[in-house]
Formats: sequence, structure tokens, C-alpha cells
Amino acid sequence: MTEAYSRLAGRYVELFGSGAHEHPDDLALIERHLARVPGPVLDLGCGPGHLSGALHSLGADVTGVDRVPEFLAHARSVHPGIRFEQRSLADLGRPDGSVAGVLAWYSLVHLDPARVDGVLAGIRRVLAPGGALVVGFFDGAAVEPFAHRVVTAYRWPAGELARRLARAGFAEVERVQREQDGERRPHAAIAARAV
Repeated sequence: MTEAYSRLAGRYVELFGSGAHEHPDDLALIERHLARVPGPVLDLGCGPGHLSGALHSLGADVTGVDRVPEFLAHARSVHPGIRFEQRSLADLGRPDGSVAGVLAWYSLVHLDPARVDGVLAGIRRVLAPGGALVVGFFDGAAVEPFAHRVVTAYRWPAGELARRLARAGFAEVERVQREQDGERRPHAAIAARAV
């Protein structure tokens, strides 16, 4: 996956690096749940850093995390006041309970469904009790793969992802869903708290 995104990083940054493609409702959801948390926030799978930049502008102590060196180089050049780290979702490099919030915006969509529970457990481990998690993903009627432009991705029924979150130690507090709009696939986002 890292290599696939590295090959297309320039095009991806051109299309999505400004953040102009993000839906206003999604930005509002992220702001409501992550902009004012009392402590560090991780933007997992931050890509070119546009959402890290948005959170930083709202006062969040955010660190962007991604595996793709080209994305991180771009993010560091555009957002010099933000920390960016090259890490995988399986190795967050944080002590238990040390993070106040996590944004996982389309960063779980390429994971084989069998790996999602482990990644969610790792996110829960680093989150302090009451910490916030916001997850954005492709909505669908079943957990199923589809041919994404970069590498295979998975659709998730929002209810199924909410069940996985509950098993990992989260309580859902808000959900947003949108049907397909032109080229935009059906979308869902869940905000949850660590319990």
C-alpha cells in the first residue's frame, strides 16, 4: 500500500492536498469532537496533512502520522508548525492513555477487515478515558472490497463499524452518512468516546 501511494503521491497531493474537497459537514464533525480536546491529537493516515492543518488552525495539539514519505515531505513543507511522523497504524509509538483525540479519516479503508479490530484496540490503548475518536470511511451494505484508484479498499456498513468500535472499548456519540454524490462514493463518519 505504501508503495502504491508513493507512486501516485504527486497526483494525490494535487487533488486532495488543499482540503478543498472535504465536505463542510465533515469538517464541522471533526471540529466538534477534536478541536478542543485537552491534550495531544493524532491524525492517523494524515496523507498530505490538510486535516492536520485544519485541526492545528483550530488550536489542537495535533501530530500527523502516515507511512508515505512523499505525503510527509509535502505536509512538513506546507505545515511547518506541525509534527509529522512516519509510522504505521499498528505501531502508534505512544504510551497507554497518553492521547486525547484521534482522527482516522479514511485511514482504515485499506485494511483487511480481519486487521481492523487490532488497530482499533491499539487506538483505544493510547487514548485516555473519555478520549475522542473520529473515523471516516466508505459506507456500504456489507463489508466488501472494491477497486479503489490506488489499492483495494473496503466498504463498511456504519452499524458494523460501530459494533467493532464498541468491542474495542468505544461508545458512539455521533454518526453522519451521505449517499453517493456524483463521483463521491457513499460516505459515513462516526465520532466515539473511549470508555
